[in-house]
Amino acid sequence: MIQVVWFKRDLRSDDHAPLVAAVAAGGPVLPLYIAEPSLWAGEDADPRHWTFIAACLADLRADLAARGAPLVVRVGEVVPLLARLHRQRGIARLWSHEETGNRLTYDRDLAVAAWCREAGVAWTEIPQHGVIRRLKTRAGWAARWERRMGEPVLAAPERLTPVPDIDPGMIPTHRNLGLGADTADLAQPGGMAAGCALLASFLAGRGDRYHREMSSPLTAETSCSRLSAHLAFGSLSLRVVAQTAAAPPPEDRPLRTARRAFLARLHWHCHFMQKLEDEPRIEVEPVMRSLAGLRDPVPDPARLAAWADGRTGWPLVDACQRCLERIGWITFRMRAMLVAVAAYDLWLPWRPVGLVLARRFTDYEPGIHWSQVQMQSGVTGINTLRMYNPTTQAEEQDPEGVFIRRWLPELARVPTTHIHAPWTMPPDLQIAVDCVVGRDYPAPLVDHLAAVREARARIAAFRDRDEVRQEARFVLIRHGSRKRQPDRRRKPRGSTREPGQTTLFDLDTTEDRTAEHRSA
Repeated sequence: MIQVVWFKRDLRSDDHAPLVAAVAAGGPVLPLYIAEPSLWAGEDADPRHWTFIAACLADLRADLAARGAPLVVRVGEVVPLLARLHRQRGIARLWSHEETGNRLTYDRDLAVAAWCREAGVAWTEIPQHGVIRRLKTRAGWAARWERRMGEPVLAAPERLTPVPDIDPGMIPTHRNLGLGADTADLAQPGGMAAGCALLASFLAGRGDRYHREMSSPLTAETSCSRLSAHLAFGSLSLRVVAQTAAAPPPEDRPLRTARRAFLARLHWHCHFMQKLEDEPRIEVEPVMRSLAGLRDPVPDPARLAAWADGRTGWPLVDACQRCLERIGWITFRMRAMLVAVAAYDLWLPWRPVGLVLARRFTDYEPGIHWSQVQMQSGVTGINTLRMYNPTTQAEEQDPEGVFIRRWLPELARVPTTHIHAPWTMPPDLQIAVDCVVGRDYPAPLVDHLAAVREARARIAAFRDRDEVRQEARFVLIRHGSRKRQPDRRRKPRGSTREPGQTTLFDLDTTEDRTAEHRSA
């Protein structure tokens, strides 16, 4: 009888509780990864995800082989493969980490649990994040996160007893999985070694100005940790990252501030994943069901294509999309802007927008992704609505147009005075710089200020409905943050809101009003 360690989104050997427990149970250990065709046929999958995973698998295989038992890789669906392995070898116990993934993995895990019960195979799932399964209340969640992240880091087993006479199998190619070519030719590499190197360089000095430079695409590419993909696919342990970042830094105040900002985002990582763990439906349904009719679920195909392809006529938006296509990563502020422009300027539904970005983000983490897409689209009911002005964002985050010119070569000769709004160039200047708006680069799809005014009116009409107000209270209880923050506003009598918690009814258009003022 063998101990099977099923690797999923935990592609590492250190701080891997299922691997350690399987070794402690005694007997041969089979480290197993299954590339599932049904998952790779999913509408949120992209070849760039497999490129990253394949690099992680190669690293993990080499590491485990040095410990005595190389990673076994198979292509197929999990239940039939486990059933065949059980018939041939006999599975004493199946070990894995808990996974908060998309609906396909959720249904897959239900099928695996049913097979294990029928086959008499015990399946032990162990948490690897701060996400809490079967959580009854959010009260005390932050303290539980701290306790989990403070647990001792588990060293990788020094020696594994291998299962004899078993072929490790090849790591499949994109073609083996029916995937097309990976267009993210500038994406960061995967694997444990690459993740450890990023963490070390970030904490050694690269991230000293993280808190100041995380928003601009000019600085974020190097000042941000770039660990998100490694955390998404588990080539680094969140616990290891949290404890390493929390270690006392040198006596340098900016560095301490940067560390605090980074650690806060590690909390947010699990805070948002918890929402999907609690309600798997929010991958396909709005958190606020009563807002399902806010937008037509079928998007305008021309608008969606223009937004996805970087042809909106707003240079920073288009540059971000072209950057994502090649790199697979961009800073959070720019991600929020992309969704906001799609949601409010173009009035596109959140689900198709989210699928475009899910395929484009190398660090696609379903729990974080769908919570954030809904939040930025205004369908959660408990978050401030932020309507980003794409021109103002460009002026603030890329004042000289360096990022824009890098990804939009058609604007290379446009002077800085017009780089954020090429449509303002006089016709003779457009000809002189070989960038005629409407021919070489599109005009904006809509007027931003008019579009957000209309979006605001539509949202106001919905938020006045009794069923929307009623549901908002329940959503806040279930998903709202419990962290108390100073709040000078008086808490409304009878309100269930925690101080500092925003709701659907706190429509934040400060940035947009500022933009209107500047435009005027």
